[in-house]
Amino acid sequence: MNPVVLQPSYGAGGATVSDWQTGVFDCCDDMGICLCGTFLPLCLSCQIASDMNECCLCGASVAMRTMYRTRYGIPGSICSDFLWLACFPLCTLCQLKRDIEKRKAMNAL
Repeated sequence: MNPVVLQPSYGAGGATVSDWQTGVFDCCDDMGICLCGTFLPLCLSCQIASDMNECCLCGASVAMRTMYRTRYGIPGSICSDFLWLACFPLCTLCQLKRDIEKRKAMNAL
C-alpha cells in the first residue's frame, strides 16, 4: 500500500495556486465581518456555509476550511487548518469570510 503524500485537488482539473486574500490577523480589514465573527460567530459560520453551498453546521469546521483552501489552490495542509482553527477560531473564521467576499468582488467564486 502506498502512503498518501499529496492532498487531492478540488475538481477534475485542480486549482491554480493562489493565496489567502488577507491574513488571519487582519480582522479590522472588514469591521462588519470582524464584529459578526466576534459577537455572532454561529451566524458568520452559517453565512460561510451558505456561500459555499454547504450545510450551516459546517461553517467553522476544518473540513470547510480545507475544502475552500484546496478549491482555490491556497497552500497549506489539513493539519495547519486544524491548528489555525484550534488556536484562533474567530480570526480564522473571519479570514475565510473576508476571502469569500474578496473573491466575490473579483468574480472569482
